Amino acid sequence: MEWIDLRSDTVTHPTPEMRQAMAEAEVGDDVFGDDPTVLRLEALAAERMGKAAAVFVASGTMGNLAAVLSYCQRGDEIILGDMSHTYLYEAGGVSALGGVHTRSIPNQADGTLRLDDLRAAIRADDEHYPISRMILLENTHNGTGGTVLSTEYMKSVSDIASEHGLKLHLDGARIFNAAAALGIPASALAEPADSVTFCLSKGLCAPVGSLLCGTEEFIQGARRARKQLGGGMRQAGILAAAGIVALESMVDRLKQDHDRARNLAEGLQALPAISIEQNPPPTNMFYMNLEPDAGVTTHDLIERLEKDGIKLTARYGYRMRLVTHYWIDDAAIERTIDGFARAVTAL
Repeated sequence: MEWIDLRSDTVTHPTPEMRQAMAEAEVGDDVFGDDPTVLRLEALAAERMGKAAAVFVASGTMGNLAAVLSYCQRGDEIILGDMSHTYLYEAGGVSALGGVHTRSIPNQADGTLRLDDLRAAIRADDEHYPISRMILLENTHNGTGGTVLSTEYMKSVSDIASEHGLKLHLDGARIFNAAAALGIPASALAEPADSVTFCLSKGLCAPVGSLLCGTEEFIQGARRARKQLGGGMRQAGILAAAGIVALESMVDRLKQDHDRARNLAEGLQALPAISIEQNPPPTNMFYMNLEPDAGVTTHDLIERLEKDGIKLTARYGYRMRLVTHYWIDDAAIERTIDGFARAVTAL
């Protein structure tokens, strides 16, 4: 039985073209700065984000942490959403490893932070307070179902940051999904930010890695932070080769994943005991809820669907996230809807 894996777009496998590129990659020693394939990937990433430079890192989590360490001293404060990936899912690294205080404010249903909340969160110049140093946004926003922050919103936050002498970092793990949803280049979303990370290993289908992009000076500091975090890699061109293929061949097809997420959400919404939080889904993911009186939790539902070869993951007792990607085709969408229909009917 062929599995349908909707747990995340991180489960994507490299394409045959990526595997061939990895096998044939020209490599050097990235710590010495002479791996030609890594250098090519970093130049391509910087160009795609409209930034001066980039550094290849092991993960988006490492990229975000390296950005914070580059901007902040111990005891400084960053402002971010209470449903942001950095706040919830990066093991408290900014505090544990950077000594940086986090000030969280509520994410709205569309993934934004209210501008008035942002202004109110910026500390006054008082010795009792930590120093507000940076704002961190996320686009698309995972916790609110792949919602998209607009260029207008990004510019508004950038203006606030500039007014108060703060840096703006964008966790753009899925920035190419956001750009595809808006029909604009990713660089337009990255432009208002001082720095941006994006992942190769999600919808772009590469096996490993993310890029952190910004000014030349910032990236110099980020390379030092990467080293401190244990992220100096040697013949990393083998991984970078897949990333180059990802940027050159996977970006333009992301809208297909969005369309399939919408078809899946529409099919599931028609079933009893199921509600979709963002319908239609804005990008390639959405959250669904089982009605509390359905008699089972999402864990029970997952066990039943596994028998049909469908992999899902639960978020709390009645909530789960479903994510489409390159390896989910139209047949997989239909099979998933049929599997849910059988499982829900059996409740």
